[in-house]
Amino acid sequence: MSDLHKEVSELERKSATAARLFDIRRIIGGLFVVYGVIVTIAGISPSDADLKKAEGVHINLWTGLAMLALGLFFLVWMKLRPTEAPAAPVQETDAD
Repeated sequence: MSDLHKEVSELERKSATAARLFDIRRIIGGLFVVYGVIVTIAGISPSDADLKKAEGVHINLWTGLAMLALGLFFLVWMKLRPTEAPAAPVQETDAD
């Protein structure tokens, strides 16, 4: 029974690791951070034509910073509230 218990606990640990690895917040946060960096870099020194199109607003800079903030929010949220593996179903015993 002891070997079976060790094997079950090992499988539960692996399941919890897989659940945390594929957390959607990690994917969304990572993509927003990467794209936010790219758009922010593009918005640091816009051309005159770009500024004229956006009516004088540094739209790439502001959008990039907002994307960075959102991406960091998702990553911090993931760190502060990690996902838990689903609980194993409780099996009822027949007491007849």
